[in-house]
Amino acid sequence: MSPAKVTLSPKERELVTDPSWILTKNRVIGKVYTLFGQLSEQYRIIWNDSALSVRTDPGFQSPKIARGEQYRDLPWVMLDNPRYFTTTDTFAIRSFFWWGNFCSITLQLSGHFKEMHVGGIQKYFREQPAAMNDWWIGTNKDAWQHHFEEDNYGQLSEKGLMELHSLAHLKLAKKISLEEWDNLPEFFTKTYREIIEMLTSQ
Repeated sequence: MSPAKVTLSPKERELVTDPSWILTKNRVIGKVYTLFGQLSEQYRIIWNDSALSVRTDPGFQSPKIARGEQYRDLPWVMLDNPRYFTTTDTFAIRSFFWWGNFCSITLQLSGHFKEMHVGGIQKYFREQPAAMNDWWIGTNKDAWQHHFEEDNYGQLSEKGLMELHSLAHLKLAKKISLEEWDNLPEFFTKTYREIIEMLTSQ
């Protein structure tokens, strides 16, 4: 039996014969790597200037930048700084770039890190409730999903704030449109500082 004929659409033919778009994509990913490398250094300074630096668990690992091609079929880059992952405990602040969608920054806690910080997070938002308007709370049992559809994130509210203790893992995230590319450094560093403020609330 002859193999089925594999055909290309006119758009696919245009792209497969034009290397410039993939070269442009590679340059963009390279610039995201550069941005995340610069952010990692900024994050280190912010972290070291905070009260968190003196009580960091010795299991914390060095920051890591990773990339892939297939998160929901699209390229991505992420920076975890800091990062601590075991089967029971998680502490991570994750900066994420997702091609064609958005950039985001996420605080992810589970296990004893969640129990350690949930009270301070609640205090932070109760003292400035307007800040909740920009934050999303993870609702998915799968902690490793990053999209902002309704089965994964919901807008943070007073009700959600009250339920933080009951979550198996706590994920709080902000996102920014890729159309705001020039604002990314400020978005990431400002939000990182806000996360540190949450975590050091007494």
